[in-house]
Amino acid sequence: MAKTLAPTKGNLMAAKNTLRLSRQGYEMLDKKRNILIREMMQLIEEAKEVENSIENTFHDAYYALENANITMGIETVEDFARCELIEDGVKINLRSVMGVELPIVAIDEKNKKPHYSFYATGSALDEAYVNFNKVKNLTLKLAEIENSVYRLAMSIKKTQKRANALENITIPMYEEITKSITNALEEKDREEHTRLKKIKEKKEKEENLQG
Repeated sequence: MAKTLAPTKGNLMAAKNTLRLSRQGYEMLDKKRNILIREMMQLIEEAKEVENSIENTFHDAYYALENANITMGIETVEDFARCELIEDGVKINLRSVMGVELPIVAIDEKNKKPHYSFYATGSALDEAYVNFNKVKNLTLKLAEIENSVYRLAMSIKKTQKRANALENITIPMYEEITKSITNALEEKDREEHTRLKKIKEKKEKEENLQG
């Protein structure tokens, strides 16, 4: 092994302690990885649903917009569109999943009524407004999910790398170190036992000769 320690009881205790902590660390990282993967898979499924909703809502919105252009005229619709204010009610909060900060996109829905007059407008324009507003909200939700999935994927990659290092390098190394020191100490004990036994036998012989 690249790392060697002198075969002492102190080093054996230190190696066993490091091995124990390494195994605990691997179990924690493995648990974290599984939780993050489960969270990511749930978000991926949610993203698919949001994408389908965006596609359907876009279709309805453009259909209503086409009707509004036909019944009211494109220039009139454009004039009403210019009445809308720039969106400034988007707020981003964070939630933590196993230490990974994930965004939560929130929209202030207060006073989200159309800023155009109902005079000379029709239901088609109202329908287009409602659907395009849904598209905006769904797009923000999709951005939230995609950003969360990216952050989870990066954290899973780092966690996997650390877990692999413990499983394939650190733990086997300290298992070998522990085994090597244990064998060396046992061999040393056997040698010491044999040495003491010979000393005892020699002493007994000397005593018998003197007797």
